[in-house]
Amino acid sequence: MTRIESLEAHEVFVFGSNGLGFHGGGAARTAYDRFGAVWGQANGLQGQSYGIDTMSGPEVLAEQVAVFVEFARSRTDLRFLLTPIGTGIAGIPAEEVAPPFLDAPANVVLPDLFLDVLRELLA
Repeated sequence: MTRIESLEAHEVFVFGSNGLGFHGGGAARTAYDRFGAVWGQANGLQGQSYGIDTMSGPEVLAEQVAVFVEFARSRTDLRFLLTPIGTGIAGIPAEEVAPPFLDAPANVVLPDLFLDVLRELLA
């Protein structure tokens, strides 16, 4: 997946956030500037974006990913474009972030970085 500059009406930009919802940099800033992310809202659906807290520790991240995956399952009318959350400003290796997305439904489009990790796991 290339850099996401625009969305169709049924698409959602999924980004990594911090626990305070201060969307000052990286994909979070893009979500805020372009796709309706709400300043001060760390997670969940916000406009045409969906935040996942990647900065509050591994337990919070795992919980947030599980909630997102269930949300995506319940919203088959939407297509979720997942950025490589956690691998930028949060500095988490893709090998740690990608595995919980193995069970993501078909309406979640994974970034190439995560697909590479998951292919290695399944090989």
